Amino acid sequence: MTAASPPEVLRAPLVVEFPFTRSLGPVQSAFLSGLRDGLVLGVRTSDGSVMVPPVEYDPRTAEELRELVEVEATGTVTTWAWNGSPRPNQPLATPFAWVLVKLDGADTALLHVLDAPGPEAVTTGMRVRVRWASERTGAITDIACFEPHDAPAAPAGATPHDGVFADPVTGIVAEARLDYTYSPGRAQTAYINALSERRTVGERCPSCHKVYVPPRGACPTCGVATTDQVEVGPAGTVTTYCIVNIKARGLDIEVPYVYAHIALDGAGLALHGRIGGIPYDQVRMGLRVEPVWTDGGRYPDHYRPTGEPDADYDVYKELI
Repeated sequence: MTAASPPEVLRAPLVVEFPFTRSLGPVQSAFLSGLRDGLVLGVRTSDGSVMVPPVEYDPRTAEELRELVEVEATGTVTTWAWNGSPRPNQPLATPFAWVLVKLDGADTALLHVLDAPGPEAVTTGMRVRVRWASERTGAITDIACFEPHDAPAAPAGATPHDGVFADPVTGIVAEARLDYTYSPGRAQTAYINALSERRTVGERCPSCHKVYVPPRGACPTCGVATTDQVEVGPAGTVTTYCIVNIKARGLDIEVPYVYAHIALDGAGLALHGRIGGIPYDQVRMGLRVEPVWTDGGRYPDHYRPTGEPDADYDVYKELI
């Protein structure tokens, strides 16, 4: 007899993205406005040194800093690391070096990239200059990269700047994005496959006997594998809840609505779900609920009251 093949573990591309709008104070506004206009600004600290990029408060004394100065667009590499395989959305599509560059007139180094033909062309102490982007908008990417430059260091010193620009940059959108392939693993694959059949399956710890829903593959308390699958629910008990009053972008649900922790019958901990079929101000701890599925949905759309009497507090107090 041939042993049955284990079920295929699910995999899917996943994107975590969180762009947000950031307002700029006078120092950062001047720095980015300067980059847009093709010049680099630093700030003079309480001990007389010049920091590039500039900060608004002295890192040693916490004193507010406002004395802006212009530094040169040339500088010296203080340290570097070669990147032979650029990732999407990095500054250059071809291999490059990450570099710390101390610009002439500055006392600190700026992190950016150096366009070089190979690691053999990069050395600590080499001279470089800014290569400006062809289109500049007031962002660090206005410096397209650094490139090798043979000229000697400019005379020490920095030129005072009033920080005043026509149409200054006052805010930026900072984009954070992570693209990767996610696999939920053996335990959660079984859980997701069961949901497609409108069943909820957890796994029991062989030591403490707690049933985890969703299953994690191992008991976090006992540290042992959970392989005994247990079907729970479908009904459960509201253990605690919150009322949502802010409408989320892309979510077609009218506010206010309720999200709750729901301990399905037979489960050893609660999962969360939306409560529907009842006014939001009538949701309560101990309310007995059941899942409501939509055609083609892989998860319950929401949970509604079953009509049963509320569960006694002692039954679910350990699951809050």
